[in-house]
Amino acid sequence: MRTERLAVAGLTKRFGGLVAVKDIAFALHDGEILGLIGPNGSGKSTVIKLIMGIERPTAGSITLDGTEIAGWPAHRISRAGIGIVFQHSRPLHRQTVLEHVKLALLPDSLLRLAADPHVDARARAIAERVGLERVLDRYPGTLPFADLRRLELAKAIARDPSVVLVDEPFAGLTASEIAEFAGLIRSLRDAGRALLLVDHNVKSVAALVDRVLAMYLGERIAEGSAEEVMRDETVRRVYLGGAIEAGGRTGVAEGTAAPLLEVDGVSVLYGKAQALDRVSIAIREREFVSIVGLNGAGKTSLFNAISGFVAYSGSIRFGGRNLATQSAAAIARSGLVQCPETRELFGDLSVRENLELGGSHLGATERAEQLAWLLDLFPILSERAQQAARTLSGGEQQMLAIARALMMRPRLLILDEPTLGLAPVILSQLSKALARLRETTEITFLLGEQNVTFALPHADRVYVLEHARIIWEGEPKRFAEEAGAAYL
Repeated sequence: MRTERLAVAGLTKRFGGLVAVKDIAFALHDGEILGLIGPNGSGKSTVIKLIMGIERPTAGSITLDGTEIAGWPAHRISRAGIGIVFQHSRPLHRQTVLEHVKLALLPDSLLRLAADPHVDARARAIAERVGLERVLDRYPGTLPFADLRRLELAKAIARDPSVVLVDEPFAGLTASEIAEFAGLIRSLRDAGRALLLVDHNVKSVAALVDRVLAMYLGERIAEGSAEEVMRDETVRRVYLGGAIEAGGRTGVAEGTAAPLLEVDGVSVLYGKAQALDRVSIAIREREFVSIVGLNGAGKTSLFNAISGFVAYSGSIRFGGRNLATQSAAAIARSGLVQCPETRELFGDLSVRENLELGGSHLGATERAEQLAWLLDLFPILSERAQQAARTLSGGEQQMLAIARALMMRPRLLILDEPTLGLAPVILSQLSKALARLRETTEITFLLGEQNVTFALPHADRVYVLEHARIIWEGEPKRFAEEAGAAYL
């Protein structure tokens, strides 16, 4: 019979009026892996911080081997037997790999500042266990990203913890590196440790975990095997947005004309983390293309590369012109305009002033005509014309962000997660506005969405982006038949 190592009950965390975690409960046994999944903002990382003592719980119990540890400082929890592998590595750049592991082994008492004589051998053995034996004398700045993840794992297990918390274990890794890192995690379970893996989606950890707990907006929404959780209607509604319905138009953008936008073998690195891996897409004039993928898949990185905001390798062409030498401002002026996920409104300016800034390059007559058209498209903005942007609701701010992008008269409009955090009634209004734009304008659309049920009805074609790579391409109807069941 397995021994219960970690037990969480009634765990709650409030930040002022925001309830980040509400009444979360689970138990974790030795030789077991529990996957904690949920979209961004669901409370996963807060749970990890509460367990590790980085944050103090508002209410609830956390016990390790029967001892209550809720509210203990992080260093005391670490000594008690919990290790953590952070998503983002922050190594000491003047210390070698071996020295990092030795530091993790040092006694944390002021009365014992020297390491035990056998610490060098122990450090080497730990480094070898995680696959770092060939880079012991190298500095972090010279290591590939996968080795930085291995270093974090080595530091986490240096004190031989009974429980290991792993935050976003596969973020930034290639497919082959994911397989290797998954093998390391399995070896920890096989050695009898209890592991809690935090990830955006169940598919990333399905082959590893024994059980899955799904969260949304701070609360538990499902628990069970990976297969059971993937089938759960609440989980599918959270990730997909509801039942999948295909849209699409016939006879749009057909023919042999060169694509308006060509992305060929584009890769993006953030430091050493792989955000995009040889992504290729093509969009024809007047086409509406949806790129669907869970949070962290690489959608925003792709859009920022296209818009000239981040460095990339590969080729991006718009209207036949290579964008590699173009600034972000020049790209936008050429007709390729992005409406970012973060909206980037000027909060103290009025709705009308935000819109006029978007059309500042237009003549007075053109600007007035474009403004009148957009206020008709989004009537609520006409009612709020003199209101400061920061006082608008989330849905109204999203409409304003899209309208401001449209003020630039784009030839191709990129919409990055426009539905994020919006109420159903706002989603309906936004969907109707996009349908009207699609049918009545010459604009080409590139939409990035996690919410499949919003993305598909508008789309002529769909790409699926997963772990920085395009894994599927086709028509919306085929997505509903082929890719929908595997999306999670």
